[in-house]
Amino acid sequence: MGARDRDTGSTPGNEPDTDYRFSLANERTFLSWIRTSIALLAGGVAVARFAPDASDGRVASAVLAGLCIVLGGVLAVGAFLHQRRVHGAMVAGRPLPRSLLVPLVTGGITAAALLCALLIAFR
Repeated sequence: MGARDRDTGSTPGNEPDTDYRFSLANERTFLSWIRTSIALLAGGVAVARFAPDASDGRVASAVLAGLCIVLGGVLAVGAFLHQRRVHGAMVAGRPLPRSLLVPLVTGGITAAALLCALLIAFR
């Protein structure tokens, strides 16, 4: 059958090769997390720059901006680390690791949405 066994995807004497489709899917997932991170950073900067300067909303706006910026930075680092862990698991033939990014981003965006709603309601 040649140098590459089509059933196992391995080269004789070596570890199994990673299917490039899975590697590219892992990369696309990473890039999606990075786009979300950039959007959170941009949203935080926009809130910090353009939020009303009314004294009653200044603290809430600053908290919202900070939350978005911190969440965006944490997401970027977490996406990189998760992508590396997934790639390592694929190469080694281990089960894929779970991600803490999903609950983290869900909680952070929910908190930001609630804070936005409060800012709008009590404007």
